[in-house]
Amino acid sequence: MPTCSAFPRLTATMAALCCAVTASVTTGRGGVVARSPLQDLVSQRTVPGAAELSQDAHGVVRFGTAGVADVRTGRGIRLTDRFRAGSVTKTVIATVTLQLAAERRLNVDDPVIGHLPPATANALAGARYGRYVTVRQLLTHTSGLFSYTDDRGFHRDFFGRGFAAHRFVSHSPDTLVRTALAHPPYAPPGTRYRYSNTDYLLLGMVIRQVTGRSYAAEARRRVIAPLRLSGTSFPGTRATLPSPHGRAYSASGPGTAHDVTELNPSAAGAAGEMVSTLPDLNRFFQALLGGALLPPSQLRAMLDTRATGGCYGMGVFPVRLPCRRTVWGHNGEINGSYVQTLATADGRHLVSYRVNSDSRLPQKTEARLLRQEFCD
Repeated sequence: MPTCSAFPRLTATMAALCCAVTASVTTGRGGVVARSPLQDLVSQRTVPGAAELSQDAHGVVRFGTAGVADVRTGRGIRLTDRFRAGSVTKTVIATVTLQLAAERRLNVDDPVIGHLPPATANALAGARYGRYVTVRQLLTHTSGLFSYTDDRGFHRDFFGRGFAAHRFVSHSPDTLVRTALAHPPYAPPGTRYRYSNTDYLLLGMVIRQVTGRSYAAEARRRVIAPLRLSGTSFPGTRATLPSPHGRAYSASGPGTAHDVTELNPSAAGAAGEMVSTLPDLNRFFQALLGGALLPPSQLRAMLDTRATGGCYGMGVFPVRLPCRRTVWGHNGEINGSYVQTLATADGRHLVSYRVNSDSRLPQKTEARLLRQEFCD
């Protein structure tokens, strides 16, 4: 999907799941709706259920579902279902950070140690290259800092064999940063792009240090409330999903479905704890790219990928389509959930789609879906 190397994920790869198959498609203004590639994934028993919501530049809205939200009851996926949005959280965190820059409460070229709590600042300053990392480099994943999710112990406990025993454990940002700093950096700051969840964990701490409020509180005040994103929340350490919601599934082997709906999302924190809905994600990206959340200079900076060789901006990445169009957005992957939102640069034409498993969609499936949505 993205034009650069695959992004490290807040998930493990999953095998096939058994499920019933249903399908429905509705449109806001009528017209022929092509069969979604997501329906094929359900038919092939790759995922239990899938949903897709799009709006084109003329205001035509399409919503389609396939499969089930709950393999036990057979309930279908609903448009208002809440789900874990994973790393789409990063787009919201980047938006809040750039709003603070627009208000001159920080400069993106400031060393980040000047905007962190003293203990974290000292720990980072004592790490190799740490004192030279800037806010901009965190936003663009060019800090070189090791991603705490790549730590073997963390990966085992949150994604692997230790998940059952550790799924409800609370993690503090300080602890997760220490996990990251126990490893050497990937590269000196600013020298190359390497996706790291540690970057956005630190940005969440920057927001608190600059504003005196948590990143969740600032996101609610600056993004969620103004846009009336009624299905979006930051659960903190709450393990359950708000209603209505379906179930989230992972698998350790063919045909073996594991319900992973309940988990403590503090392991993801500012890098991926957000819960949302497809309508909310569309509304957020439409407002963001349409200029309703950032001044023009900050929005241009968000879409500037020169520091990463075209891979990533600030909380968003570009996807270049075969019809010579480029769309912008982010994906999110966490135990039992995969979602992606992509939109044209003006935010007028966009699509959000999700599956209730932590399986990254086959590249051909996503390519066909996006070609069908934006090119055909």
